[in-house]
Amino acid sequence: QLQLVESGGGLVQAGGSLRLSCAASGRTASSYSMGWFRQAPGKEREFVASTSWSSGGTYYADSVKGRFTISRDNGKNTVYLQMNSVKPEDPAVYYCAAKAYSRIYSSTTGLDFWGQGTQVTVSS
Repeated sequence: QLQLVESGGGLVQAGGSLRLSCAASGRTASSYSMGWFRQAPGKEREFVASTSWSSGGTYYADSVKGRFTISRDNGKNTVYLQMNSVKPEDPAVYYCAAKAYSRIYSSTTGLDFWGQGTQVTVSS
């Protein structure tokens, strides 16, 4: 089992920045692609960003490209989501997810592990 615990959520002003963290435990996260998804009230969970376990490549949803940055520190078993230029449409519960030995695409199915989520609220 891989346990994922998100942190760093909270209230941020529109245009501001926030950094989310996802700490993995139980196994070495370096064998897993890691990703961030989000779910706003009344909406389906959607892909935000992911980073490949093998190449370190990063992938983003069009809605966050150029504003959000995903990174990982394998030594700390932690993946981050740096959120800059936050917009009023960004508030949601942000979830960390992991998939062994495969890239994480935009689908919410097929992920091996999920965190419990961290709430991001944006004030205008």
